[in-house]
Amino acid sequence: MSARPERERLHTAVLVAPAKEKRRLRKQRRQAAVQLAAEQHHREAQAQREKAAAERAEQKATRYLPAAGESGRAALRSPGRFRLPRHQDTSAMLAGAYPFLAEGGLGSQGVFVGQDLYSGGSFVYDPWVLYSRGLITAPNIVLAGIVGSGKSSLAKSLYSRSLAFGRRVYIPGDPKGEHTAVAEAVGGRAIKLGHGLPSRLNPLDEGYRPAGLSNEQWAATVASRRRDLIGALTETVLTRPMTPLEHTAIDTALSAAVRQNTVPILPMIVDHLLTPSNDPDGRLTEDGRMVGHALRRLVGGDLAGLFDGPSTEVFDPTLPMISLDLSRVTENSTLISVLMTCSSAWMEAALLDPNGGQRWCVYDEAWRLMSHPALLRRMDAHWRLARAYGIANMMIFHKITDLDNVGDQGSAMRALANSLLANAETRIIYRQESDQLGATARALGLTGTEQSLLPGLGVGQGLWKIKGRSFVIAHQLHPAELALFDTSSRASART
Repeated sequence: MSARPERERLHTAVLVAPAKEKRRLRKQRRQAAVQLAAEQHHREAQAQREKAAAERAEQKATRYLPAAGESGRAALRSPGRFRLPRHQDTSAMLAGAYPFLAEGGLGSQGVFVGQDLYSGGSFVYDPWVLYSRGLITAPNIVLAGIVGSGKSSLAKSLYSRSLAFGRRVYIPGDPKGEHTAVAEAVGGRAIKLGHGLPSRLNPLDEGYRPAGLSNEQWAATVASRRRDLIGALTETVLTRPMTPLEHTAIDTALSAAVRQNTVPILPMIVDHLLTPSNDPDGRLTEDGRMVGHALRRLVGGDLAGLFDGPSTEVFDPTLPMISLDLSRVTENSTLISVLMTCSSAWMEAALLDPNGGQRWCVYDEAWRLMSHPALLRRMDAHWRLARAYGIANMMIFHKITDLDNVGDQGSAMRALANSLLANAETRIIYRQESDQLGATARALGLTGTEQSLLPGLGVGQGLWKIKGRSFVIAHQLHPAELALFDTSSRASART
């Protein structure tokens, strides 16, 4: 029984001895690996220390100027402060030393205008493109400049160069006939109105009918437009608002004329106002007497022969440009306003067609129009509807302070005139006289630098204010445009 445990003990000793030997060998290998890594790290650290010591020794061996500079004449010192003379150079040269200081511009989409005098780059402008990009919220323009500053040439360039992009141009009244040559050159039509001329317009025509209107809608639109026109003409001539009784007299006369004639004319309205067909007690005759005599001025007075019969012209909205030339009319602001009221009503149906595309509507010599409440209200309505109908209105006058001459301080007319400026986010100011600088700066919110620029601007140079951004632009003309647009050169050629 004792021999078996002895054999088991010997067998267990044989199995345990090799396992202890393996663990000891593994431990020795690990210790050897750690020692080798430590020796390698020690050698690398020693090499780094030796390299740093060598660099320090090289730096100490290198000779430099003293920290306080050399002494004697080599010090290059002067008893006073070091000053350099002032240096002036062109912006083209300084752009290399001070880049990225110029305005980036409005992009490359639109009509080329000229050169940005600050950046030297090309300046491109298009109110519809800027509106679509969200840079402006209203495509209307105010253009002001003294006589001979080049503002008319700029206006003609803007709308004529836009024709290549499919835009059309409407000028409801051209008091000086400046746009007639442009209309004829671009394949449009300039209708000349005046005493002794064959052209005649009936402002009560139905006019161009926009697509999509039913017969009932079209009839209501025509009736409303005719009432508004007759009311505007009456208030312009009377220089006062109409009374409710006078409104009733006009409605009655217009309804009677339309029942008896397919296309009424102004003499018919005057006849029904002065001698109503159904007026047993004579009250209607009395109520419409002043209105009838006011409108009679267009029939038998100083405007006879212009709007007192059927139209000899047909409005063609497909033409690239239509201008109504009023240069043959006597220089009288009231008569010009009456003419522009009639002519704008004649083309208003096409102007307010939402499917008519993008169009310019140019109001030249705007100071004549703003003195008459009826015309001012029509302009304000057109400006407010500009975005809905794709219209870019452009108002041209001499100076911003012309708006202060509209009505009395705090009056409704003054408020309407100021709203025209507020609804125009593009303001272009050409040269202004020194006595106009303060009022112009207050109205447009100009900085002191911008204000100081205005009296020194050359011909064709203008300050462009586009919703908080400012540019100084030199308008550039092709020689053919210069011959066609520049009124000053044509005046010089005639002298």
